[in-house]
Amino acid sequence: MHVRFALLAAAAGSMLLVQLAEAGPRKYRKKHRHLESDEDEANSLSWLSMFQAEQAVIDPCQDEAGVARRCIPDFENAAFKRQVHASSTCGKIPTRHCQVTAVPDSIGFAGATNEELVRTCQMCDRSNPSTNHPASFLTDVNNPSNLTCWMSEAFNLNNRQNVSLRLSLGKKYELTYVSMQFCGAKPDSLAIYKSSDHGKSWQAFQYYSTSCQKTYGKPSRQKITVENEHEALCSDPNGDKNSNSNNRIAFSTLDGRPSAYEFDNSPLLQDWVTATDIKIEFNRLVDPRQEILPGDSSIEDVNAILDDSDEWNVNDTQQLNASPPSSSQGQSSAIVALSSSSQGNQELKQAYYFYSMADLAVGGRCKCNGHASRCSAVTSDPKGSPLELECDCKHNTAGRDCEKCKPFYFDRPWARATSQSANECRPCQCNGHSRSCRFNMELYKLSGMRSGGVCIRCRHNTAGRHCHHCREGFYRDSKLPAGHKRVCKSCDCHPIGSLGRTCNMTSGQCPCKDGVTGLTCNRCQKGYQQSRSPIAPCIRMHETDDILLGLPPILRKSNPSSSERFLSKFNGASADESSTEQDDYEDDEGHYDEECGNCRESMNEISFAKFCKKHFAIRATILARETFRDWIRFSIEVNEVFKAGSAKPRKGTIDSLWVPMVDLRCRCPNIKLKATYLVLGSNQMHGGKMSMTGDRNGALLNATEENVKKFRRYQGRGRRCSKMT
Repeated sequence: MHVRFALLAAAAGSMLLVQLAEAGPRKYRKKHRHLESDEDEANSLSWLSMFQAEQAVIDPCQDEAGVARRCIPDFENAAFKRQVHASSTCGKIPTRHCQVTAVPDSIGFAGATNEELVRTCQMCDRSNPSTNHPASFLTDVNNPSNLTCWMSEAFNLNNRQNVSLRLSLGKKYELTYVSMQFCGAKPDSLAIYKSSDHGKSWQAFQYYSTSCQKTYGKPSRQKITVENEHEALCSDPNGDKNSNSNNRIAFSTLDGRPSAYEFDNSPLLQDWVTATDIKIEFNRLVDPRQEILPGDSSIEDVNAILDDSDEWNVNDTQQLNASPPSSSQGQSSAIVALSSSSQGNQELKQAYYFYSMADLAVGGRCKCNGHASRCSAVTSDPKGSPLELECDCKHNTAGRDCEKCKPFYFDRPWARATSQSANECRPCQCNGHSRSCRFNMELYKLSGMRSGGVCIRCRHNTAGRHCHHCREGFYRDSKLPAGHKRVCKSCDCHPIGSLGRTCNMTSGQCPCKDGVTGLTCNRCQKGYQQSRSPIAPCIRMHETDDILLGLPPILRKSNPSSSERFLSKFNGASADESSTEQDDYEDDEGHYDEECGNCRESMNEISFAKFCKKHFAIRATILARETFRDWIRFSIEVNEVFKAGSAKPRKGTIDSLWVPMVDLRCRCPNIKLKATYLVLGSNQMHGGKMSMTGDRNGALLNATEENVKKFRRYQGRGRRCSKMT
């Protein structure tokens, strides 16, 4: 499509026809709506409305089967009714602007052509609407029979002749051509620039000059290759000999570019034709070797007219007879020499030097990357003309140019639509359990370019890349579909009877301790009886008496049922039991004064040397206690591990701490249930298993913030322990 426009636009003389044809009847009628009556328009709309209810709305971005396909906005003149900023505009001070054109008159002696030099003069005054020539005339309705012209301020050829025009398109467009129609002779040198970032940076689009190398440092008629097809070239503004191009310059963005026929597969050319702003810089009005004013014989008549300001008309036309110049003068038949011998003649000459242009057209399409069929206005000026536009994106895309996927549609990377594929954005596969996701290119490649979405913040107790697993502590209900918000049910594993909080993801079966059964490990197996131990809550019945023999007297007095003991362990040891056991030790405290010595002081002392000598260092919470002959086994929850040793305690697990009965009576260590301590001790064998042991040679400290920091500091220096042992 772009190539077709480029080839049509190549003929500058037929550019106006291309503009009207490609813009479509709708755009053409819009520019000439003033030619139609309001009544005719109302009747047409009324007649069309009869069929609106019967016809289904056709979405250009989908085919008849509802499958996504590439869609593009209508071709249009993107400059129409848009504001143009000119660096110079006449009329701030009322001035007269004159132009001289040569008209063939008759055939003279020896076949020489006599010409009439027609001078047209106009007044430019901003305060008078009828004589104002603003830049807005460049983008209004272009009527060839009644041209409206923008004019710059008049200048002297000896001064700088740079004048610029800047046009903002409101958003990115993919341009096919830039056309300029002048009110008189074309400038000798000008440059077209484009910006793709709303004027922050500029890139040369095309140069025009009769001396390309000297003016712009570019060779004229440079061959276009794949290597330079995205670069600005330079050509002669008078190179097109078409009769319709005497006062028009048309630049085709893709004409002659080798990759134009593969435009969809050429990101380089796609960027080349993309623009948000157009800037035209006029650098020279005429070739210094040429002048555009009549000769000496006509100066008096011209001055007489210019001095008579009271009778001067807005459009003053006068014919000046002149003979064709000789070949030795080196001038064309349309140009005659001007004598500048007086100051008055200098002022007269300046009135003839200015830029004047009737129409600026920019043909192209609103850039939507094939994901939208139209653009709509975001903001408008007081007159209702759009200032900023954005695409009405389809195919699950977003952005002003449909240049990205909208949120949650990241299962594959964004891509521009082509004639072969719409490349629509696809939603992440999260089974309805997440509203956000991200794209992962590595996963996308591993899947064979099929899926790369990764769900984040899964809800409803789900987990995994697609929220297709239940998180730890939950299992899937096979009776519910994968997208049901209650598909993951809690394991509810018994805290004492199970080995952990995780159950089988399919069946929901919790891992039970020896002798424990049930889906949640909440009862003892047949032949087992509940004990008071959180480590072995269910024991064989013939082992019960052996274990009870090691219990303190207070535990042998009562003999509740198995179910009652199980519930009491589930809720934790009662306050009465722990206080009674503690009182039992307090009553016997005096019998151990000789054995205890100063062990309490050593238990509260900690140094880096002591930290290195001991096997383990942990922070733990005391849960329960059991008595086995001369030992007390405490069930502890390990909160933090500073040093593991061969017992290998792990954070978050239930473990055992063995303390000699005699040391406990001495309160070396002094342990209370439900309290949290920092424990430093050694590893010993208990029941055929290497276990943590806390005796008077170790240390037991309250888990204060200061003590915890000290243990962590020792942990960081742990590598130095090898030098101290």
